[in-house]
Amino acid sequence: MTLLQRSSYRYLTQHPWLMGLSVLGVAIGVAVVVSIDLANTSASRAFELSAETVTGAATHQVVGTGETLDDDVYRRLREAGVRPSAPIVEGYATLQRGDRTFQVIGIDPLADAAFRPYLGTGTSGDLDLGAFMTQDVALMSAPTARELSLSSGDTLQVDVEGSTYSVSLLGLIEPRNERTRRSVANLLVVDVSTAQRLFDQSGRLSRIDLLAPSDEGTQTAYLDRVRQALPEGVQLRRSDTRTETVAQMTKAFDLNLTALSLLALIVGAFLIYNTMTFSIVQRRGLLGRLRALGVTRAQVFRLVLGEAAVLGVVGSGLGLLLGIVLASGLVQLLAQTINDLYFVVEVSELSISTWTLAKGGLLGLGTTLLAALPPAREATNAPVSTVLRRSTQETTLQRRAPWWAGLGLLVAGAGSLLLLVTQQSIWAGYGALFCLLVGAALVTPLAVMVLANGVRPLLGRLTGVIGRMAARGIVANLSRTGVAIAALTVAIAATVGVGIMIDSFRGTVSDWLRQSLQADVYVQPPSLVFRRSTATLDSTVAARLRGVEGIAASYSVRRVTVQADVGRTELVAVEPGTNTEEIYQFKSGNPETAWDAVRSSPSVLVSEPYSYRYDVGVGDTLRLQTDRGQRAFAVEGVYYDYGSDLGVVLMSRSTYEQYYDDQGVSGLAFTADDTTSVDALIADMRASVAGLQDVLIRSNKALRETSMQVFDRTFTITTVLRLLAIAVAFIGVLTALMALALERRREMGVLRASGMTPPQVGGYLTL
Repeated sequence: MTLLQRSSYRYLTQHPWLMGLSVLGVAIGVAVVVSIDLANTSASRAFELSAETVTGAATHQVVGTGETLDDDVYRRLREAGVRPSAPIVEGYATLQRGDRTFQVIGIDPLADAAFRPYLGTGTSGDLDLGAFMTQDVALMSAPTARELSLSSGDTLQVDVEGSTYSVSLLGLIEPRNERTRRSVANLLVVDVSTAQRLFDQSGRLSRIDLLAPSDEGTQTAYLDRVRQALPEGVQLRRSDTRTETVAQMTKAFDLNLTALSLLALIVGAFLIYNTMTFSIVQRRGLLGRLRALGVTRAQVFRLVLGEAAVLGVVGSGLGLLLGIVLASGLVQLLAQTINDLYFVVEVSELSISTWTLAKGGLLGLGTTLLAALPPAREATNAPVSTVLRRSTQETTLQRRAPWWAGLGLLVAGAGSLLLLVTQQSIWAGYGALFCLLVGAALVTPLAVMVLANGVRPLLGRLTGVIGRMAARGIVANLSRTGVAIAALTVAIAATVGVGIMIDSFRGTVSDWLRQSLQADVYVQPPSLVFRRSTATLDSTVAARLRGVEGIAASYSVRRVTVQADVGRTELVAVEPGTNTEEIYQFKSGNPETAWDAVRSSPSVLVSEPYSYRYDVGVGDTLRLQTDRGQRAFAVEGVYYDYGSDLGVVLMSRSTYEQYYDDQGVSGLAFTADDTTSVDALIADMRASVAGLQDVLIRSNKALRETSMQVFDRTFTITTVLRLLAIAVAFIGVLTALMALALERRREMGVLRASGMTPPQVGGYLTL
């Protein structure tokens, strides 16, 4: 070990608390980034494995305009010689034991071997086809069965869209490897007929899987033959289209979390800068003497960066461990948010990606080294005589503060201009916000000087000489206090800004719910995705509910997903009338003429998020795939809607039934007459459908409260990240104060010797 290395080692070991806090700051920053990345990766990986499992070897899929297609399409394909092909019915069910959600896939075992061969093996060898094709039997992953203490022959109670079914466990799937084990962990395999009964899809299929030849020429001919056999309203798509669609759905959500997680790392960079600056300032005399004795600038530069690298490596390593622990808790919060807003995903375990860990480690180390570059250059470039003088750094910083402030105003101005110019790009928006944060940090030193000098007379009148000394000390030690205050400024600004945004948005959503929920009672079947109920009310249940006495008015809602020329689209069919039209507030378009057009012609309304996302407005034409083929619908209005960030297309129920062969109802809304209380109406409704189908019958108030609970749950992760960023900033301030206390021990001794009491010294440091 060289003399320089020994001096560095001695310094680091002599200040364990200071170094420890610096390492902790980096560790928390890295942990936040890694935990969010791991949680996102785990949720995405869980869905991808689930999609790969049910897709199998299929290269293409035949799908309907909505959620299902007629099973006669499968017969037509077989008659046209399209083989191999396999019918699929899929959905989700909740196992009452353990309250665990499973993806249910209904297959034809005779046609499915080419697509999913691993589904045909149980614990005792090949699948008993005769028994499997009997209704109400299922296959489950063997590890999952052991986890739930289940075995072959046991009876499973599953809840599907409010109805409970009994299914016998016929056999267990033994995974071939770890990948297969994870992919089938939350899968129930049943016969097509069983799945049709479970999901009330008699005569319907979710899709038809195809295996096209790999040769390009042969594949083209094969796909042409498939298209010729398909009836109007049925589509052929690649099997990976669904995964791509899901990735697009959550893209902005993932980006928002990643950007917020980087905030903690940015604040941590201020902390490292402050620590390295202090370490150099405290050793200026030593570094000056070493320079005078012949130590080169390059050696000093490497020394400073080497110390920063040690802090970065230790902090990043600790951050990776903390990130894994934090991700274990965040992944369930993230999965719940995805289930509330987008799609069903069951994350049974954390996916630890080597790339994520490597990226987090490199990000932490890189940020540390970048933060250490300015103090390293300061220690290297200054003349020897200057290095030996402590006051030069403070004088230089105070002289440069106006220039830094000017640069900060320019950067902040550029960010503000970018916010005004850019309306569509989220990346540009984050770039603009980053410019504002950097600008605020650069202005901080001058702002501290102005404020400290401004309050010095006031502090002098209030606290005497101690107050004036404290204000003067802030400016005199600007190299440390300025950076700590800048870090705290960035963290608090971002936290307060996000908090104000959330509170403002919450108020807007609350007002929108009061406007939108005008009916007294709302009824819908249970859904695993809160925002989008794709479940269907049983027709008998709907009829009985409408027949309950005390109802003044009612209307139905149907929600389905269809294919539009801009991508997969959520379509809502409503019954236009006084009870429904008044709940929609228009952003653009004339409400009266728009509703007239929606009632009488192939016209639609689009929500504000849909209009923004796909650049669709009044006067445009939207092409939707229907059961009558692709049809054009005129956009007559854009309305406010905060129920979906993906957007919604709305059409009248009569138009929907004209173009779609679907009589289903997703939900009902009722208004009580003047002689009936809401509570009494709800009680009568529950009694009328008891034993038929479990449905959610909620009052206006209860539905609003549930909606706001989901809203608050959505931003739980955001709150956690904001608190962590504040924690890093607090550590930065604490580190700066410790550094000042260590550096000014001699000054404190002189003050004590001059007659200042310990409480006065404490008050001085506190001020």
